[in-house]
Amino acid sequence: MFTLPAKKEASATPTQADIIYLDEDTPTLEGVLRMISGMPIPPLDSYDIIEPILQTAEKYDMPGPMSIVRALVTTAPFIADPLRLYAITCRYGWLEEARMASKHTLTLNLHASEHRLALQKLGTAALLSLFELHHSRREALRRRLDDPPFVNDGGDTSCSHCGCIVDYHTWRELKYVIILEMDVRPLGDTVCNHGLLEWPAARACWDARCTNCERVLYDKKETLRVIRECIDFLPTTVDSDPDTALPIVA
Repeated sequence: MFTLPAKKEASATPTQADIIYLDEDTPTLEGVLRMISGMPIPPLDSYDIIEPILQTAEKYDMPGPMSIVRALVTTAPFIADPLRLYAITCRYGWLEEARMASKHTLTLNLHASEHRLALQKLGTAALLSLFELHHSRREALRRRLDDPPFVNDGGDTSCSHCGCIVDYHTWRELKYVIILEMDVRPLGDTVCNHGLLEWPAARACWDARCTNCERVLYDKKETLRVIRECIDFLPTTVDSDPDTALPIVA
């Protein structure tokens, strides 16, 4: 049906090269061509380098360059920006890498304004999966802190030593601070490594005593151990395929 225009005989010479115009820039094309030809490849150590390569490889149906980039995205330069990594891995359906990236986002507060642009690039399913991971960690810990051996907020509680009714308001305040911190940094490391030792609410809790017998109300060492254990058992990655149908927004 369609044919290329015929060359003019006057201009067709053995030494004249045909020119093909492409949209991609020279560094991107060079990187892709080196990958498919077995030549040494340029350093792939930033998103500004790999994203154009991935787009080009997808455009021209080149699985080889994409597999090379996929093998490198779990290295330190890319993990340092986990939201961007999560967007890329979801975009190309790299499920294991997407789960790994979602784990590294637990150091971030997704509600912070500086992450809005990165989140807007995610497809709906990927975005909801990520928010669900962060939210589920907070809610699971909140529920767990109301279960034994922790003191439940419902009803009166008596001192384990003298039996007098005790107001456990310091524990309630500490739980509130813990949950707020899990919203800001769902990984929970700041709760265990600093918060439970240095927060004013934590110090007030460990210093609390029964007004009748003056016995310390809380076993600090055991409470720290159990809270740390609870955080260690929280979900760490998105549960399932975060997004294979909806691409990120350009």
